Amino acid sequence: MSLSIPDLSLDLTLFCGQCFRWKKLENGDFYGIINDKPVTAHQDGERFTFSSPKPLNEAEIQHYFALDVDYKRIKQILRSDSVLSSAIDYASGIRVLRQPFFETLCSFIISQNNNITRITGIIERLCELCGELKDEIRLFPTPQALSALTLEDLAPIRSGFRAKYLIDASVCCQNGLISEDFLKYAPLEDARRLLMTIKGVGPKVADCVLLFGCERYEAFPRDVWINRAMAALYPNGLPDFALPYVGIAQQYIFHYARTSGIFK
Repeated sequence: MSLSIPDLSLDLTLFCGQCFRWKKLENGDFYGIINDKPVTAHQDGERFTFSSPKPLNEAEIQHYFALDVDYKRIKQILRSDSVLSSAIDYASGIRVLRQPFFETLCSFIISQNNNITRITGIIERLCELCGELKDEIRLFPTPQALSALTLEDLAPIRSGFRAKYLIDASVCCQNGLISEDFLKYAPLEDARRLLMTIKGVGPKVADCVLLFGCERYEAFPRDVWINRAMAALYPNGLPDFALPYVGIAQQYIFHYARTSGIFK
């Protein structure tokens, strides 16, 4: 399947820290999972090719990469600020993906006090341990599968203190205590508060889950790089016009602050 997509960089989008199961192949292509299907993606400018051994349609690509979201309009709004405009110029191809909620929740629980290499490894081992084998790939575990495990069962994934949080998250989701629909549509503070009833989930993890797993673009995850950038660039906070899209702005600011050298 070949598509023309403006303003999308697979490299920036897939490796900006919002997802952890994509790999970049030696030939420059990307390999990951979309809608439980193995997918190889190739980019040549604005021309993209997506292939899979299973039937894959354009709607699935549109959904995963949120191609129905009007980034042109959002960028026009954010460019009213000169610093945001510079960050957008630097990282224009980043898009916030539509990822499966439970996978996003567990991934960001695993991300606590961790680096990308270890996060990726833990997630791979978790999928091998209790993810369904389908079409020669391991799917991300379901809440039902993960909630049935003990701390001893999870020892092989080497997640350390995070194991008990993964079990609690899966039990909460399996028992209906955590509702994806509520998180998507409730007032942001109520959604954040509900997520933080899960053991080990603080404000940063909650906001990551809301932004990357629930399409809450008004959520603004803060880590060391974002705190540093905000202190230097926006000590009084982002301008009000950006508030509906601060999560998208966060992605531009994060990449700009971390890799552009502005803090050297």
